[in-house]
Amino acid sequence: MIVVIGGGPAGRLGAIHLAQAGKEVRLVERRSIGGQCLHERCMTICALNDVARLIESARTQKDLGILDSVPTVSYPAIRKRICEVQDKLSSVLDAETRRAGVEIVYGAVGLLEGSRVFIDDEEVRADAVLAATGSRPAIPEIPGTDLTGVYTYRTLPTMPDIPRRMAVIGGGVVAAEFAHIFHAFGVEVEMIARHGLLRDLDEKMRSAALRDLAGVGIREETPVMSIEGGGRVRSVLLADGEEVEADAVLLATGLVPHSEMLQGLDKRPDGAVIVDAKMRTSVPGVYAAGDVIGPPYLTPAARREGVVAAENILGRETVMNYEGIPQAMSLRYDYASAAIAAGDEGVTLSAPAPAGPGSFWDVAGGWAGLAQVRVDPATGRLIGAAAAVPGASLLLSYIGYLMKQGITVDDFDEIVEVHPSTDGVYGLARYASGMLKKKDE
Repeated sequence: MIVVIGGGPAGRLGAIHLAQAGKEVRLVERRSIGGQCLHERCMTICALNDVARLIESARTQKDLGILDSVPTVSYPAIRKRICEVQDKLSSVLDAETRRAGVEIVYGAVGLLEGSRVFIDDEEVRADAVLAATGSRPAIPEIPGTDLTGVYTYRTLPTMPDIPRRMAVIGGGVVAAEFAHIFHAFGVEVEMIARHGLLRDLDEKMRSAALRDLAGVGIREETPVMSIEGGGRVRSVLLADGEEVEADAVLLATGLVPHSEMLQGLDKRPDGAVIVDAKMRTSVPGVYAAGDVIGPPYLTPAARREGVVAAENILGRETVMNYEGIPQAMSLRYDYASAAIAAGDEGVTLSAPAPAGPGSFWDVAGGWAGLAQVRVDPATGRLIGAAAAVPGASLLLSYIGYLMKQGITVDDFDEIVEVHPSTDGVYGLARYASGMLKKKDE
């Protein structure tokens, strides 16, 4: 029997892969299948952002005289309906996993002590183990994080209603996504980043994102000293002595691997389980995948890691390749990128994206998004792409795969695109192809 600990993207996909290969698989999940991606992070942000985009679109059309009003938000109703949809999706994942032949044990804790496996207090025999116990919110070591009114993505469902003022502590993707959402809902939002805001983004993509965050207060290179309040949060005290008033504080300060139940394995100082490219841990027969092994903390990467671990458990040598895995952020538009080379390699071209579904009315304000490609001038190979447009996440999934297959900008001459579309990558690639041909003449 193979024991899988954790029913998130890595564990569930790994378990299904093993069961479909004829193995007896027992998946141990303490809560509901689907992991944080379904219940607390990705899907929650999708749900909230759909509402935020609707409001922003209505606001744009009201300003143009097309609509006569902008809808208001019922946050309790949003939360209630989100939970209903999440429960439905969880039941679908449960059925799909069981149909594959996986036995699911809910409400139990899977534990490891080296190669010994326990489900709650009972030791079980296992031919191999896949540990996919995920991550949890990183809580900064500042006073006041335990005050009423301080939330993480995990506890945000307990927020009773939309606050008037919210401080978002953090400068990464999740911080930006929630800041955008609550600002669209009418909240006065102040982002406080210890370092730079979205500092891992290309500068042009970052500038585009700042357009979507217009109206949000942004403080960079600003350490937080404490969160102030009596019974509940009142303000955030900054290092320079300034207090930022807030009725609610959202901590979006990153993730830490959830590995306390995995003992006897080599780990990094932050608790991340150390694995090789085959997802093998320091203990023979024990594999790990997903957030518990640390960054990049991406659902597509976790799914692939789970499958790679399963393949190696089956004796089919497979290594994990992170090239071309897309990354995405959801603001007014989707922001997505994929690359197979370092950011300083090749030649980068950028251009405004064409107007299309989801961006037509924004042209009146002078903005329809951004497209970007990065090309190896010696070979014409596409080595990087990014887009800030409606639908960019879907587009970059396929572009990332094609880059891994060696697509060149010349190959885009053979592509007939959909129209109307917000895809500016296609046009830029063809433009790059023409530039390289002229250079060779």
